[in-house]
Amino acid sequence: MNVPRCLIAEDEPLLALGVQADLARLWPGLEIVAMVGDGASAVAQALALQPQVCFLDIRMPGPSGLDAAQTLAEDWPDGVPFPLLVFVTAYDQCALQAFEAQAVDYLVKPVEPGRLAACVSRLQARLAERAGSADVLQQTLGQLRALLGTRVGRDDDGEPLSVIQAQIGNLVHMVPVEDVIYFEAADKYVRVVTAEREHLIRLSLKELLPRLDAQAFWQVHRGAVVQARCIVSARRDDSGKVQLTLRGRLETVSVSRLYAHRFRGL
Repeated sequence: MNVPRCLIAEDEPLLALGVQADLARLWPGLEIVAMVGDGASAVAQALALQPQVCFLDIRMPGPSGLDAAQTLAEDWPDGVPFPLLVFVTAYDQCALQAFEAQAVDYLVKPVEPGRLAACVSRLQARLAERAGSADVLQQTLGQLRALLGTRVGRDDDGEPLSVIQAQIGNLVHMVPVEDVIYFEAADKYVRVVTAEREHLIRLSLKELLPRLDAQAFWQVHRGAVVQARCIVSARRDDSGKVQLTLRGRLETVSVSRLYAHRFRGL
């Protein structure tokens, strides 16, 4: 039997070492293949090492634990069993209810050995009984969609936007949100794409999302949000990837596996 492998992503070194020591005692057969302190490293190491279990801190430098999990779900190679995820959080009871509602494994800081022991037992049982990568991945996708929908770990930036103010030099373009066909992440900016032109705004997609009407604008990829009424068609290719054709644009927009459920025929 293959030795299960584990990644720990935690930016508090003492806490990370404590979890590592407790796991060594509670689960001697588990191999800790990486310990990292930021979200980008967590994603890179998880994709490279393909562990069976990942402990992800919700608040850490770079992408959060949820953002890292979203990236893994979208970029995980086909045919490789998706890891079991455990989120480590310092959130209050209201936020914890979101994790409990989705049956997601989580630990509260400071991590108590007894709570970790119960988590280990669940992980061992799930590793022993899971049927295959597709089952685990689809279950995880559903859990992540629900958690991202509750905006756990996100800040609400205020009232819904009706106008985007896009500045170029001394000129500020006032772009009605209803004219936007899609938003796309571009480094430290977001591309605001209409039928006539494109603009760049100095805002992250994560900051923008809470201020958009979720019924009108659908996230279809971690880096793309599309106005639903502008979607003409969704085409699934031979590999299962979905491409959207948009009214008023020649290019297509890719849909990640995390959001492909939106485009199933009725």
